[in-house]
Amino acid sequence: MDSFEKLKRRGRAHTEKPSVRRVTVHLDDHLWKFSLDTISISTKRSRILISPTFPKIFWRYYNKGWSIASEARFRLMKGNFVEIYVIFKRDVKPYEPKGFIPVDLNENSVSVLINSKPLLLETNTKITLGYEYRREAIITSRSTKDREVRGKLKRLRERDKKVDVRRKLAKLIVKEAFESMSTIVLEDLPGRTPEHMKDVKDKQLRLRIYRSAFSSMKKAIVEKAREFGVPVLLVNPSHTSTVCPVHGAKIVYRPDGGDAPRVGVCEKGKEKWHRDVVALYNLARRAGDVSPVPLGSKESHDPPTLSGWLRAKSLHSIMNEHKMIEMKV
Repeated sequence: MDSFEKLKRRGRAHTEKPSVRRVTVHLDDHLWKFSLDTISISTKRSRILISPTFPKIFWRYYNKGWSIASEARFRLMKGNFVEIYVIFKRDVKPYEPKGFIPVDLNENSVSVLINSKPLLLETNTKITLGYEYRREAIITSRSTKDREVRGKLKRLRERDKKVDVRRKLAKLIVKEAFESMSTIVLEDLPGRTPEHMKDVKDKQLRLRIYRSAFSSMKKAIVEKAREFGVPVLLVNPSHTSTVCPVHGAKIVYRPDGGDAPRVGVCEKGKEKWHRDVVALYNLARRAGDVSPVPLGSKESHDPPTLSGWLRAKSLHSIMNEHKMIEMKV
């Protein structure tokens, strides 16, 4: 009533009296009965039989063994249609982790350690830099309040593509952890990264780090893990890529022309380490993993890097496909 009175005073009300357009009713178990052919709803006069049409998401849960809960709700729609909200439930077994899957988030890749085998999945830096250059070209000498400018910026769909990459990557990681009964280990990164980049002087590097949105990637993995019931362990991220996991000595990275050298050498053992791989082993150690670290392997300084993983069904299928490619070469 209060909202209707406000609209009426402003002259935005379409009727003299308020009308109810949407009605949602909650049903207990004795007020409705469910079957795939008909749904029976009890009313004051008699029972009403409805012939349901189910969407794809219903069959996805129904065919996977989920049971339908006793309560439900429905909404009256226009044209004598009824929209029914069915609630699924399932008995969940206790999750007992048997191992760890450390995940290291980087600017243009995400590294994962599966069965002591590192894997680097590229997340495409071109999305970050390319869209920034396009955005600058659109708004140069023009106001962002301009309707045409806002339309062009909206059609770039940068956010949609980044969210798509995060969701698919999070599902792959969580699905692998769920099937192997493992705990996901992540760095406890700060929520607002730009405040912690005081030492980064390069403006373009600061922009890339800011646009990469590490906290959003971490949030996507945590939310998907909560959906599957997979535990997530957050550990201290300090010096994960600069300390040797075997000798505890410092890893020296020699300049290679880039902003951050990727391969370094342990001061004590003299073995080579890739920055992203050593971070995985250090994350696993800080989570409590006591399994031995392989020395002298090629993966420690030259891990397999894959880019076409967006359509993959699982991380194991990606690793098997990579092995087949190596065998053909």
